[in-house]
Amino acid sequence: MDLKDIKAIIDLMKKNSISEFELERQDFKIRLRRGGISPQSYDDSGNGNVAAQAAAPIPVATGNPGTTAAAATGDVEIKSPMIGTFYRAPSPESANYIEIGSEVNPDSVVCIIEAMKVMNEIKAEVRGVVTAILIDNAKPVEFGQPIFKIKPL
Repeated sequence: MDLKDIKAIIDLMKKNSISEFELERQDFKIRLRRGGISPQSYDDSGNGNVAAQAAAPIPVATGNPGTTAAAATGDVEIKSPMIGTFYRAPSPESANYIEIGSEVNPDSVVCIIEAMKVMNEIKAEVRGVVTAILIDNAKPVEFGQPIFKIKPL
């Protein structure tokens, strides 16, 4: 199973409001969970965890995939849904997707994270104004690492 297949499963989970999915074949096992607070698991007998972390939905307490409330300020954090390299623009010559002060909608693309040679557009998934950009361009990000802060509108 490759990253494309895992992403297709995640899309089906979102479209059909499925909160948990598990598949086991010979030496391959994948388990995905949405909206919970426990991490996803992945076991491929030595092939690594990168694909599952790169494609797994982030568990959140707020109900918004990819976001959690920042307690002190009331801002919402957009967290990285995968391990990869963070890019603020679609190409080096292009303008950044967003800047501090930019207004975003749930479907607004805020950045790209490259994982395993695949460019993944990351959406805000919340309506608000960008208050902080927490990662420098072209730097590595970890699964669940905060990348933006958004003040909800």
